[in-house]
Amino acid sequence: MENVAAADKSGKPGASSDGRATRWDTHREERRTALVEAAVRAIDRDGPDVSMAAIAVEAGVSKPVLYRYFADKHQLHAAVGQWGADEVLSRVVPPLLADGPIRDRIERCMDAYLRAISEHHQVFLLLVRHRAGGPDPLADGKARIAAALARVLGDALRELDIDAAGAEPWAQSVVGLGLTSGEWWLERRTMSRAAMSRYLASFVWHALEGATAEAGRPISTYGAPPAGVRELRTDST
Repeated sequence: MENVAAADKSGKPGASSDGRATRWDTHREERRTALVEAAVRAIDRDGPDVSMAAIAVEAGVSKPVLYRYFADKHQLHAAVGQWGADEVLSRVVPPLLADGPIRDRIERCMDAYLRAISEHHQVFLLLVRHRAGGPDPLADGKARIAAALARVLGDALRELDIDAAGAEPWAQSVVGLGLTSGEWWLERRTMSRAAMSRYLASFVWHALEGATAEAGRPISTYGAPPAGVRELRTDST
């Protein structure tokens, strides 16, 4: 059984060395990550209403162990929300920062996003349907994704010598668009992922093109991302 209290050689709790404390912190974080990944598998298999008991079985632990890491289901869902944000960022950032025309990169970015949520559609639906009760499990994740997009947009606008103040509200809008349209697409499936990607990319592209053309610096003249933007990582926010 896992024991949070550390002990020195004399057996007294709370007297661990820094090395032992660090090892324990590492072990705890690794165990927590494994539990979140088990929760994702259980949600993918059984749907958004999967019980804590079923998640514990999937993780190969008892419910008391699961509750040792997550006080309640809301806390576990928040951790799954962080996992989802990491997954989305790891998928959409590389195509966004790749070489090629920006419209093509936006479409590849949208396709990567739709692929991610379709592979974990039950998890995505759980996260966007929190409205019935409890805190928003995607709150931190949405903020991180929006911050990453705002950085890319802001650097792109500054490269074009355009006021970058709009980068943050535009990024928030793109996140909102992705959530609502993604939920609709997963529920209806009235079109292919490729078609949906094209529609979303067209919407985003024309919004950016119109704004930058109005400023006299059309984004269609913008090729590769600025050198600084290429250093963006999913944990940079």
